[in-house]
Amino acid sequence: MSDHSVPASVDDIVVRPPHTVTWQVHLDRTMWVGGVRGLMLQALHPLAMRGVWQNSTFQDDPFGRLRRTADFVGRVTFGSPEEADEIGRRVRGIHRRLRVSDPDTGRTHRVDEPELLLWVHCAEVSSYLEVARRGGLGLTGRQADRYLDEQRRSATYVGLHRDDVPGSRAELAAYFAHVRAELRVTEEAVAAVRFLLWPRLPRRLRWLSAGLPAYVPFGALCYYTLPGWARRMYGLLPEVPRPVVTAALRAFRLAANSLPEPAHDRAFMPATRTMLRASRERLGAAGYDVSRGLRGLRDPRRWPEPPGR
Repeated sequence: MSDHSVPASVDDIVVRPPHTVTWQVHLDRTMWVGGVRGLMLQALHPLAMRGVWQNSTFQDDPFGRLRRTADFVGRVTFGSPEEADEIGRRVRGIHRRLRVSDPDTGRTHRVDEPELLLWVHCAEVSSYLEVARRGGLGLTGRQADRYLDEQRRSATYVGLHRDDVPGSRAELAAYFAHVRAELRVTEEAVAAVRFLLWPRLPRRLRWLSAGLPAYVPFGALCYYTLPGWARRMYGLLPEVPRPVVTAALRAFRLAANSLPEPAHDRAFMPATRTMLRASRERLGAAGYDVSRGLRGLRDPRRWPEPPGR
């Protein structure tokens, strides 16, 4: 990745400027696979899964949570610093009020306990990074570490301290090795993954049912990109050779990345699309060439010339 310099003011325009590794990863369309994979992985933590089950409409609208997650990730990546701060305050405020009951111990926990927030963060960012790299996004090991370090800031928006968050692949691997003893396949976890493999649509979305057979390969792809230890815990689908999964993921990435940005962005909530449009406008006003959208800004040639050149 180029070390091309950018105007200092770009940090006032977007949380993560185009020269960051986060920009590269979060504009890759494998994020959809990574997002669902992240939900499947998160479900293995009993308290985290029960927190979702007891405090959301996941059972009726599993993909609503995915779109809300996409909105949060979008705002703390492509939004202005003010937009990121605002959604961070909103998310922290919601989490502060929520509780989760643990039937195994009879205890009640806060949803915003650091251990739960950290698990959700690590499951999410590891999924984005692993799927993007396996799908063909050419990141070096150093760039992968830089991505995880950049995501420490994103973790602060939900209430974590950046120093408590893994900032490299080695630190992330150590975290997963430590936390695996706490993971378990609960009834809620199995139900959640089955929802994501073959969703039962709520009544208001039943008109989409005809498209479910086309969705099934996508859901299976998300499942098969899980770490081997996670798939073995679930045991919901027969194993397939790793090269087959990698080839399918690369084919998905190629097809998804070929979609024009306006067509792709229709998958987001209206508020997310408005935020992305405002980001493009601010960057364009600052001298960035946004004629090919935000994805086009992965090319440093579309950035403003540095002063003095």
